[in-house]
Amino acid sequence: MPYDYDLRCPCGTGLSYGQCCHRYHAGNHHAPTAETLMRSRFTAFAAGEAGYLLDTWDPDTRPSELNLDVGLEFYRLEILDTEGGGPFDSTGRVKFQAFYRGLADGVQEEDSTFRKVDGRWVYSLGNVAG
Repeated sequence: MPYDYDLRCPCGTGLSYGQCCHRYHAGNHHAPTAETLMRSRFTAFAAGEAGYLLDTWDPDTRPSELNLDVGLEFYRLEILDTEGGGPFDSTGRVKFQAFYRGLADGVQEEDSTFRKVDGRWVYSLGNVAG
């Protein structure tokens, strides 16, 4: 299900989806930092973009398929901490909280690691708190 181009992007930048994460989901750009990739991946969960999630997953840890839970709506992202993950880094870490509602309401806190593969940031692993 495509996300509305004119609505505020779920990733929390304050921009519209069309001005923000759409460019990554459409394949027009690659995220320049690990945090940007984290934000675009959160929005991919909100928009149901499973293909983007798999495409931006580290080939060493990526599952063969991904089935998104259509009963959950991801609606807010809070970045708690970042380490590395800049344009000139090869690894990074982003700690965040992802808020969801629907069949269940709650928040998932995760400390995720990222690395560059062929010059592109990819999600490697996430340690979920709790």
